[in-house]
Amino acid sequence: MALTRAEWTERERAHQERADALTAAHRDRATKGEKHPVWDFLFTYYAYKPAQLRRWHPGAGVALRDAPERSGWRWYSSIGGDVAPDADAFAAEKPELAALVERMLRRTASRPGQLGCFGLHEWAMVYRQDEHRHPVPLRLGRSGTDAVVESHDLRCTHFDAFRFFTPDAVPRNRTSLTRDDQALVEQPGCLHAGMDLYKWAMKLGPLVPGELLLDTFELARDIRLLDMEAAPYDLSAWGVVPVPIETAEGKSEYVRRQRGFAERGTALRAALLDAWLSPPARTPGTATSAPAMPTAPAGA
Repeated sequence: MALTRAEWTERERAHQERADALTAAHRDRATKGEKHPVWDFLFTYYAYKPAQLRRWHPGAGVALRDAPERSGWRWYSSIGGDVAPDADAFAAEKPELAALVERMLRRTASRPGQLGCFGLHEWAMVYRQDEHRHPVPLRLGRSGTDAVVESHDLRCTHFDAFRFFTPDAVPRNRTSLTRDDQALVEQPGCLHAGMDLYKWAMKLGPLVPGELLLDTFELARDIRLLDMEAAPYDLSAWGVVPVPIETAEGKSEYVRRQRGFAERGTALRAALLDAWLSPPARTPGTATSAPAMPTAPAGA
């Protein structure tokens, strides 16, 4: 499959406009030196700059005609007079990363989603601590927050949340998680597994169509809001209305939205695997063949 210069430059322009809209508020805050306890996470924990999000790629197996300016780009190859993202080059240069991304995407996709965690990972991160990661007050105070943790079963399955649990919260989790076991327990109902699709898409670079990359960012943005709405923090100064997971009504709302995010994540996870490992069929002089892989709301 190949795109003419008129076709790919139009897609690039549309992508850049969409990316600029998604990051406008963050870029404006950055020029003023302002911090945001909800949205900064998308650019600090996921340490990718707006300029990286703005860069459009056609995805593996899609060649660009009349694109000499891209001939030297990383993980692109020249084929005749065209250039295309080269999945073989990526796998050869980054075999461990390629294997990790494929393993995480496939194994997570193979499991049923679990929807009973109620976002308590954020509560476990402040359990029995006088100081916590965010310089904002706790909505229920320290004793009220601790009581919520103690009255629930912690079921976190995401290591990168579990590793921030306080020492007293760690043994309360149903499972002790490790980095080595991450691919064995990650599951599609987890909010952070859904947000991490953005990370995996970024790591694959030009192998992922730009439009799909922005879809994963939008999912991460939407999940981040629920993550903080259900957290123990009082974020009313930033206009965040809590989802009170300590109540039956709050739990019901959390699970309803969690299910929707899991469905979106499942579709995007499949799209990432398909775009990367099953690119459009090659035609002579246009694109490479598939590789054999190693085994804010506007406020953002």
